[in-house]
Amino acid sequence: MEAIGKSLKEALKSAQCEDRLTVGVYESAKIMNDDPDSVSFCVLATDEEWECDIALQIHFTLIQSFCFDNDISIVRVNNMQRLAEIVGDKAGQPEDAHCCLITNPADGSWEDAALEKLHLFCEESHSLNNWVPEITLLER
Repeated sequence: MEAIGKSLKEALKSAQCEDRLTVGVYESAKIMNDDPDSVSFCVLATDEEWECDIALQIHFTLIQSFCFDNDISIVRVNNMQRLAEIVGDKAGQPEDAHCCLITNPADGSWEDAALEKLHLFCEESHSLNNWVPEITLLER
C-alpha cells in the first residue's frame, strides 16, 4: 500500500509540473462539465474535520457518480492536509484539496508510469467490489 501512495504522489507532482492538475471541488466540477473526456484520474480527500460536512459529501457523491459514468479512475485519501501539501501552489500555500483531477496530456502522449500503476490499482480494486479505493499518503 505504501508503493501506491508513492505512485499517487508522483502522478500528482508530474501532472502539476505539466499543468495537468486541477485542485478544488468547484474547479474540478467545472473541468468535468466543460471537457469530461480530458479527465484521466480523480482524487477525493477528507479527514475527520470534514467527514460530517453534508455539502461536501453530496459533492463527493456527485463527483463519484460522474467518474463512474465516464470511466474515470477515482480514489480517496484520508489525509487532506497531506494532499494539500503535495499539491500546494508554488508559493507553498495549501489549497482546497478536497478534489484533485489529473487531465490527459494535450499532445495525446501517454507515458506516465505512476498514473498507469494507479489505473491498474483501481481496476484491481473494482474486481474486488471496492469502487472507490482508499490510499494512505505517508507523512514526509
